[in-house]
Amino acid sequence: MSTCRGVDVSVYQPAQDWKARKAEGVVFAFVKASEGEHTHDARFTEHITGAINAGLVHGAYHFGWPNQSAVAEAANYVAAVKPHAGPGFIHWLDLERRSDGANYAGVTAAGIRSYATAWIAAVQAAFPGQRVGVYTSGSDLTAGHAPTGTPLWYPAYPWSGAATYAQAEAHAQPVPAGRTPLFWQFTSTPLDRSICYLSESALRAWAAGTETDMPLTTDDINKVAAAVAAKLIAGGGVLETQDVNNVASAAAKAVLTMDGVISAPADAPDVKTNPYWALQSYVKDTNTRLRAVQATEAAQSAAISQLATTIATFDETIDPAALVASVTAAIEAAVGKVVVHLDTTP
Repeated sequence: MSTCRGVDVSVYQPAQDWKARKAEGVVFAFVKASEGEHTHDARFTEHITGAINAGLVHGAYHFGWPNQSAVAEAANYVAAVKPHAGPGFIHWLDLERRSDGANYAGVTAAGIRSYATAWIAAVQAAFPGQRVGVYTSGSDLTAGHAPTGTPLWYPAYPWSGAATYAQAEAHAQPVPAGRTPLFWQFTSTPLDRSICYLSESALRAWAAGTETDMPLTTDDINKVAAAVAAKLIAGGGVLETQDVNNVASAAAKAVLTMDGVISAPADAPDVKTNPYWALQSYVKDTNTRLRAVQATEAAQSAAISQLATTIATFDETIDPAALVASVTAAIEAAVGKVVVHLDTTP
């Protein structure tokens, strides 16, 4: 699965050499901008300006207090980031309980979710076309604090002490509370480090809102199938050219935009570590299976030819080539034949 690397910083980190970070392979950087209804991070402008000037994918986060006003907190965040939030800027609500619980005190799970929903809506309205997501923990997800359908940045540290990007990239993608995070913060030592489950180019396109399509959900695919079935029934089992084109387009869309949608088959060698396939995994498996079909077809054709030759030795009036052609035509008429043209490279 393609990934790219990033960091996040706040007032607790000194000035960064962002160009050096980029040379190390860092692609994205998120910076704390604000907290609560009034606080701004003292190093935000310094950090975010450096990340932008270095050409990194960039964004900011707001540490939330769900027992305060979501509208006031969103306004505080918007004021902090507005001078820097151009196209491609990513916004995050940091939704996590303080160690002393002060920011969650007196508010229910439903109240926290309502707060998060309102904050996201207000920030999205302030920056239309820009991405707004949630940074939150597994316990918050389990409690239902985070709205569904929003990008997820998930913190979890499976290693004690420092961990490398290579370790995170080799690790199975976490699936907290059944959710699939787009970003995973895997260590805070010596710096908060995260990976994104997109390539650099895909992340830049996603941040800019220029990706060509969004993944089809299972419901979308089922609707296409139901529409096709209804058309077949109404038309006596005949699809018109436009219907075929619509189905082909939907099928292509499902394949080409399926990250997090298409599940790996049970017999896939990486099903336990890669339950939802990236495009390259799907294509590789499909290519392997289609080549197996081709090999089976070739073996069957050879067997038919051998059988025709054997029969002809007992009856000289039989033309083996004509017999093979007749049997092949009968098979094609009975079950149809799909000729798949594959690249010759393995």
